[in-house]
Amino acid sequence: MSGLDAFLGPPGGKPPETRNPADPVSWLQIEQGWSVVTSDGVEIGTVEQVAGSKQDDLFDGLAVQGAGSARLGYVAGEDVGLIYPGRVTLKLDAAHTADLPAYTEAARHETLRPGSPSLADRASGWLRRR
Repeated sequence: MSGLDAFLGPPGGKPPETRNPADPVSWLQIEQGWSVVTSDGVEIGTVEQVAGSKQDDLFDGLAVQGAGSARLGYVAGEDVGLIYPGRVTLKLDAAHTADLPAYTEAARHETLRPGSPSLADRASGWLRRR
């Protein structure tokens, strides 16, 4: 079997999985219900929501549901460490996560790009065409 055959696997078969399941993954793969673990190994809750913009690849942080708590805590993106399938690790130890700020959903906003007409200009153009 040549090196290429070993990589591609048997004829007509699927190529072998090349990613180790223990390898870290992107923030884009985080799902609701994943464990959130502090840097000292304490599980503080589960991911309730991911805050960020997939289109712009901007990760803001996580809303974390603590065990037995109705309140969602917020972990800023810069406090998130390595992310593994099913588990998000933090750069913070358990003592620093005891009083996480409350999560508040960010308001949706429109990004204006240079050279794009303002909302008023677009509305007035639409009204003129009617």
